[in-house]
Amino acid sequence: MKIALITGAAGLIGSESVRFFHAQGFRIVGIDNDMRKYFFGAEGSTQGNLKELQNECPKFMNHDKDIRDAGAVARIFAEYSQDIAVIIHNAAQPSHDWAAREPHTDFGINAVGTLNLLEAARQYCPQAVFIFSSTNKVYGDTPNRLPLVELESRWELDPQHPYFKKGIDEGMSLDQCTHSVFGASKVAADIMVQEYGRYFGMKTGIFRCGCLTGPRHAAAELHGYLAYLMKCAILGREYQIFGYGGKQVRDNIHSYDLVNGFFHFLKNPRCGEVYNMGGSRFSHCSMRESILLCEKISGRKMKTVYDEKNRIGDHIWWVSDVSKFSSHYPGWVLTKNTEDILGEIYECNKKRWDATL
Repeated sequence: MKIALITGAAGLIGSESVRFFHAQGFRIVGIDNDMRKYFFGAEGSTQGNLKELQNECPKFMNHDKDIRDAGAVARIFAEYSQDIAVIIHNAAQPSHDWAAREPHTDFGINAVGTLNLLEAARQYCPQAVFIFSSTNKVYGDTPNRLPLVELESRWELDPQHPYFKKGIDEGMSLDQCTHSVFGASKVAADIMVQEYGRYFGMKTGIFRCGCLTGPRHAAAELHGYLAYLMKCAILGREYQIFGYGGKQVRDNIHSYDLVNGFFHFLKNPRCGEVYNMGGSRFSHCSMRESILLCEKISGRKMKTVYDEKNRIGDHIWWVSDVSKFSSHYPGWVLTKNTEDILGEIYECNKKRWDATL
């Protein structure tokens, strides 16, 4: 039986990948050691997701291993080498702020861990498709140089700019900008995945994602923007806004829509291809607008506090141009906008979060 090897298997995109590919008939081999608990505390732990997957998916097996351990990674690949059809690499240290606390840990997981997986794939299953969840943070703060206009509830791009209609495409420079430590480690991984495609001819796809979200996000203050925002709305917690007047814009993609994109790539893979992937103009909002949506859906007024200092390397305005991916895979479409996503987060988590009060 063909195998999908999924790192970060119990995380937001990992667990969506497990369910999606399990439903497609794949046997699932996961690698997840709940580093998210180390990053963000018990609130960020993915153990609940893991238990749900083990109960729901009989063809799923998880390995509690660290991707920084090249020997452990190689042994897993060697064991399943004959049947691995696709590697979906989601494991990462995902936070700007946390990365600055422990740069060695951040780079070890994001960059070295990715290299370990690529080399194991090259040695044991070079024909397998390698899909990497990268980030729009590889562009650093270059998007902040775009001509932006401040409106009442958001920053918006000058309507005369070529990016206004569809968003930012893959031609934006990665160079001569501030990335944050996290962004720099993801650049290293992103370029290496490209190189294994271009230099070694492996079928690798790089998805530079905007805001990834969905109801199974283990929401924590330092990561999981929309899910944590809704959690604060339900629990009456204070939510801290960092800089830009709370008008910074993000596009938001549901985990299902992203993983469905992975599946389309698997069916017709390319070598070292890069895609900006997010909610595009179909699903985007500012911080202020997302707070209003949370209040509308939850029926509760939110408590917020504003810090004028923005996060280093943070984007003022980001909307992904997904037209390159859509042109390569015209059968793929976005299905859920930001309000749909927030409504789903609310319905799926209200009882559980209320129970913590």
